[in-house]
Amino acid sequence: MAKYKNGESAIGFLVLASLFFYSWWNPAYLALILCSIGINYALGETISKQRKKGNKRSSRIFLIAGVSFNLGLIGYFKYTNFLVDNINNLLGSNIQLEPIVLPLAISFFTFQQIAYLIDAFKGETQEFKLSHYALFVTFFPQLIAGPIVHHKEMLPQFLHLENTRPNLEKIASGIAIFSMGLFKKVVLADGVAQYATPVFDSIDSIENLSFFIAWGGALAYTFQLYFDFSGYSDMAIGLSLMFGISLPINFASPYKSISIIEFWRRWHMTLSRFLRDYVYIALGGNRKGDTRRYINLFTTMLLGGIWHGAGWTFVLWGGLHGVYLIINHAWHFIKRLFNLQWLDNSPAWNLVAWLITFISIVNAWVLFRAKNLADALEIFKGMYGFNGIALPNAIYVRLHFASDLLSGLNITSYIGGGTQFVYTYTWVGILLIIVLVMPNTQQIMKRYFDYSSHTEPHYALFNQGIASQALTFQFNRAWAFVMAGMFVFSIFGLTRVSEFLYFQF
Repeated sequence: MAKYKNGESAIGFLVLASLFFYSWWNPAYLALILCSIGINYALGETISKQRKKGNKRSSRIFLIAGVSFNLGLIGYFKYTNFLVDNINNLLGSNIQLEPIVLPLAISFFTFQQIAYLIDAFKGETQEFKLSHYALFVTFFPQLIAGPIVHHKEMLPQFLHLENTRPNLEKIASGIAIFSMGLFKKVVLADGVAQYATPVFDSIDSIENLSFFIAWGGALAYTFQLYFDFSGYSDMAIGLSLMFGISLPINFASPYKSISIIEFWRRWHMTLSRFLRDYVYIALGGNRKGDTRRYINLFTTMLLGGIWHGAGWTFVLWGGLHGVYLIINHAWHFIKRLFNLQWLDNSPAWNLVAWLITFISIVNAWVLFRAKNLADALEIFKGMYGFNGIALPNAIYVRLHFASDLLSGLNITSYIGGGTQFVYTYTWVGILLIIVLVMPNTQQIMKRYFDYSSHTEPHYALFNQGIASQALTFQFNRAWAFVMAGMFVFSIFGLTRVSEFLYFQF
């Protein structure tokens, strides 16, 4: 009984701490998340009870009501302004609304609760106390930007009261993972951000958005987003582990992927899981032929784009990835048809496949980051040479030995920007080496952080990174010094830190 009381006290403390953490941003929205939790919990319990009584029609009605409530909530706060703006542009009307502030984490906690209601309808949930359910929704390490957790992997952990006892090994491992995540965010993501932000946010002030400037900005953002988001995920996983709770992996070296299919098995893995289980499969998956499968893939990615944000750039980003996936699946069909599977074992082909995949991802990130379609188009024009190819004059004059080649390629020069050019591509080069060669967080922590329940994506290129003894974490002085150094270095960088990019979603 004492253990039970201690466990319930720990759960109650974590719920209150999570709600305090959420309300710190805007106390006014505390009532919103509490209302959402209460309504969804009541609906989930009702759906389960009606199902057990054999009232399938009644449970379906409550499910529809619950999903409608959640979609209505996120629709109002996230898409009302976007919808009104488009109506005004289309009809020439002048509908005026007060700007609606997007509640923090609404996309994440809404999706988690929709999944809970659907599984309650399927009979795949157990009955839990309101306090346990509230902790599942609000658990503060992952509340703001994921990973998107599933009730099956979280609620049972809350029931194991031994998790409330301090575990020194888990605490130490959590601190190490948290330190790596903080370093990714503060040092790497915010470090390279200063070379992405000027390109995307000040397009009108750039005299000539030429080839190298545009690609530099796009590549810088590609790495900024990865280290920002995966850094947050590591921090969430590490902080959670300190409390004895394991969160799912959210990233597994996505930029090592040699196909878009593989990329989505490695990038934002918990979102991919949700879209697969609750959208793609619900639409029919691949059960009704290839044509329907491709339509379902495209629709799923389109909805994934809309989930990220209210804007045509997000719609096109999702649609573009849908097209990528269709092409990828079609290519698999062609390989089988013409017996070309031997290409999968060719290092040269895998390198080409990686390059095509990576460039495709970078192009899509331009849409994801650009403020509007006009800005995205300007960056694409620069990336594909419509604004010419130019080098800073300080670099151009040092290439005098190749003057004939530069002239033949119509490469010109411009005054200034040499330092920015060198710093941009130095950062890009270093980060490219890191993502391709270095092991990821779970590989580094494999001795102390059990990922046996998770299936890691197949690595076909740069297979396991540098999986040497030296880069596998262990409890010793050397690693303690490394982790302490990363943490302290990150703390000094907090003076210029920006918010996490995924907070806006």
